[in-house]
Amino acid sequence: MTARQHVPSRTQGPLYQVVKDHVLAGILDGTWAPGTRVPSEQELVSALGVARMTANRALRELAVEGYLTRKQGLGSFVAEPKPQSELLELRNIADEIAARGHVHTCDVLMHERCAADSRIAGLLGLDTGAPVFHSLCVHRENDVPVQLEDRHVNPAVAPDYLAANLIATTATEYLVAHVHADEIEHTVEAVLPDTATRRLLSLRRGAPCLALLRRTWSGDKVVTVALLTYPGSRYRLTGRIGGAEAPRAHQAGASTPAR
Repeated sequence: MTARQHVPSRTQGPLYQVVKDHVLAGILDGTWAPGTRVPSEQELVSALGVARMTANRALRELAVEGYLTRKQGLGSFVAEPKPQSELLELRNIADEIAARGHVHTCDVLMHERCAADSRIAGLLGLDTGAPVFHSLCVHRENDVPVQLEDRHVNPAVAPDYLAANLIATTATEYLVAHVHADEIEHTVEAVLPDTATRRLLSLRRGAPCLALLRRTWSGDKVVTVALLTYPGSRYRLTGRIGGAEAPRAHQAGASTPAR
């Protein structure tokens, strides 16, 4: 074992949990940095005096929980931290990626005028068949797909949306610059993506995603409806309301730009 030994602090409970706590402590305190191999099952058996089955379960569960990646024949390695998007703050994904020192690129698959179906019309507060703007984009971080953006925009609020160059500027950036929004709604759910979404996000069959449905209003009109789909294994959404921040969070709609 190349890294220093840890003595598990947990003295009661299932042995596999003791092993998990031991490995997790080394990850969280920086002993084993992202990309570093952690002790093997046999090394854990020797160091902690547990059965190999116990060590195997501990490493397997840490992999399922996203702390480790397991490579056949090589061992278990500390997983790279997932990029994250702030759920309660509306931020441009290009800015988030740049803040991590990575490169953002965008594939624009659709950017056109179309007729709203009944679902989109209902979300935008329009009549079925009313004209709307529709864009479909895949956002990449260092060339890895991290978000599928399926967005509909109300032409009455953003009449020049189709003039935006969505390769040079994101839809978020454009709407921030051209439309003031005073109300935002988020709905998040875990989904299994359809075949087309899996292909666009380069996902294997059965890989879960996080789907964020976002609506923004300007006055009494809905500005945009965006379905943002993130690969569950590559991204996470976070949010916090509480303490001194709670009043500002509840009042954020008064000054939040459209996204």
